[in-house]
Amino acid sequence: MNRLVPIAALATLIATPGLADLKPGAKAPDFTTQAYLAGKGFTFKLSDALKKGPVVMYFFPAAYTGGCNIETRMFSEAADKFAAKKATLIGITAGNTHRLEEYSKDTQYCAGKFPLLADPGAKIARQYDTARVTDAEVRAKAGLPEEISNRTSYVLAPNGAVIHAYTERKPQEHISQTLDAVTAWRAKK
Repeated sequence: MNRLVPIAALATLIATPGLADLKPGAKAPDFTTQAYLAGKGFTFKLSDALKKGPVVMYFFPAAYTGGCNIETRMFSEAADKFAAKKATLIGITAGNTHRLEEYSKDTQYCAGKFPLLADPGAKIARQYDTARVTDAEVRAKAGLPEEISNRTSYVLAPNGAVIHAYTERKPQEHISQTLDAVTAWRAKK
């Protein structure tokens, strides 16, 4: 029962979509950060991923929380569809970063299908205009940092331009939104 309180508190925190995110056509800021793939740590650099093709990146508030678990599992289930379109898929969070190694290999959620990136202090989220401050009560109950990200997904072209941005608290549409954006971008090439 205690585990449900932090999840409910987190759901309340992210109940409204964020209004500020990078718009299509904007240049995506480059970054380098700690990442995990199937429990193995490595350094991820966005510019290196963009050399391979488009990048689908989704910001999620925290590992091992209700909506984030659903979203990560759904992206994991769709990972092969993104790979077939030659798109790199990544998830980024400022919440529960100490659990990303475990979360990245958890067969219920990520299952080692794509890298999960740590965003300590929500520095990357701020660069992408998707950071939000958690309230003190939520932070205390859920063990979250002061800042986390909105549930925002981006599709980036290989030149670093934002192709698509989508912010919505409900995780279900993020997968179809980003897959459709990659498909449309590929159709124009």
